Amino acid sequence: MRLSKFHLHTTKETPADAELVSHQLMMRAGMIRKLAAGLYTWSPLGLRVLRKVETVVREEMNRAGAVELLLPTIQPRELWDESGRWEKFGAQLLKIKDRKQADYCYSPTAEEAITDYARQELSSYKQLPVNFYQIQTKFRDEIRPRFGVMRAREFLMKDAYSFHLTDADLVREYENMKAAYSRVFTRLGLEFRAVQADSGAIGGDASQEFHVIADSGEDSLAFSTGSDYAANVEAAVAAEPAPRAAAAEALRRIDTPTQKTCEDVAALMGIALQRTVKSIAVVTEDGAFVLALVRGDHAVNEIKLGKVAGLAGYRLANEAEIDAHLGSEPGFLGPLNPRKPIRVIADREVAAMADFVVGANEAGFHLAGVNWGRDLAEPETVADIRNVVAGDRAADGGEIRIARGIEVGHVFQLGRKYAEALKATVLDESGKAATPSMGCYGIGVSRIVAAAIEQNHDAAGIVWPAPMAPWEVVVCVINPKNDANVAAASEALLDELLAAGIDAALDDRGLRPGAMFADMELIGIPHRIVVSERGLAAGTFEYRARSAEAAENLDKTALLSRLRG
Repeated sequence: MRLSKFHLHTTKETPADAELVSHQLMMRAGMIRKLAAGLYTWSPLGLRVLRKVETVVREEMNRAGAVELLLPTIQPRELWDESGRWEKFGAQLLKIKDRKQADYCYSPTAEEAITDYARQELSSYKQLPVNFYQIQTKFRDEIRPRFGVMRAREFLMKDAYSFHLTDADLVREYENMKAAYSRVFTRLGLEFRAVQADSGAIGGDASQEFHVIADSGEDSLAFSTGSDYAANVEAAVAAEPAPRAAAAEALRRIDTPTQKTCEDVAALMGIALQRTVKSIAVVTEDGAFVLALVRGDHAVNEIKLGKVAGLAGYRLANEAEIDAHLGSEPGFLGPLNPRKPIRVIADREVAAMADFVVGANEAGFHLAGVNWGRDLAEPETVADIRNVVAGDRAADGGEIRIARGIEVGHVFQLGRKYAEALKATVLDESGKAATPSMGCYGIGVSRIVAAAIEQNHDAAGIVWPAPMAPWEVVVCVINPKNDANVAAASEALLDELLAAGIDAALDDRGLRPGAMFADMELIGIPHRIVVSERGLAAGTFEYRARSAEAAENLDKTALLSRLRG
């Protein structure tokens, strides 16, 4: 590849709306260009990187036994009505009409389409198990698309869907896909973690996310120092609390005229924040009033709370509802002496507390020395409803620590949710209709590109892991005198690199050395070789690895040996 024949357009300016480093560098390197909010054109340079990622993903999916197909991106409403997601998926689902005014959507995911395909194609247990995958464009109408391709509306995704006669076989394929994903991210040269996760809008029985570790990551990941346990903070669980201590204080009323937060109350009383209890008032879909209790230094995990029996679809209570049930204004709420019967859900840590402080349900007052079983009934429900925090004890005996991550892959055990909704069945060994169990496995191909940059960059630009670089090696020609020997040596070296199986290009654009080298660093080329008149006279080439501080002069034998290694 000669760069004089390739479209490479870098810039020094950083777009004003580019917040993340990956967005800034992809724009400056000319990898992407904005078409509209959340919509990007991938340049020839960007597409080379995208295809490198896609190739690794495809090879590992094929190696894992999955079979590639291609589903339509435009899907009819009828399928989404069958699954119940036409309305449930929300505003991210881009809905369109054709000339006959029939409803369609631009696919954000393909559970409905693949299940429809399966109910037409799969009729016998002998055809199972099977895992279909595609690498296809998806669209989600993000309310605020940002961060370049990290949170774009249109993106490239690998999505796979497996079908199984038994749940045990689904678990086998789930583990197979987890192993395949680990191979993908390892081959791409990324530091990553597989973490337990919530299934979210996709639904299902079990799921695990794969995150590229980066300080700019949107997701908080909790991991243990005692084992390989890791989970998204939405799903992470700390160890069981120690048994509750015996009551040692009398119940008493504390004057807190302006102290409405646990922090302010603890400061006023001169006690640790961990001795206070925070009360969150919510209302269920059927109108029941619930008080969720967490320790003052903890935060309610909305996803965990929503999974408590009867709490699906809950919302925060308004002031009128709070007054009607507790007779107080927010800031002084607690579980003692409500006006009306309420349901109390205590986090496990709160259920194990003694002599704690909580709102008195009276403006300007809190109660101290509160104890379960003596001052108020034992909580009706005890559950893990909080976010873990750094320093928590892990169930394996280690310590919980928190890191930031960018989600680039997700595997789900869907179970029979979609197969049942779309009435997909196969005949089992006894000739009876059986509903297959399904798995779903996604990788954000275009997102991986941005995540890799977030993890691998410096002040000069991108530092690609070699498997993702647009070219592994670029031969830079310095030939101001148009010396035929320099041109011939450059072309001969390029041919040798290509013959050795090294993905190489020739920068013959005629730029000055400073501008040429700056471009190579910006676009993240792992290895740079300079061919010049002076070097040829000395029998050497100037070589510099992208991560090295200085260049070195090597003869051709040493150079090729270094690059092959």
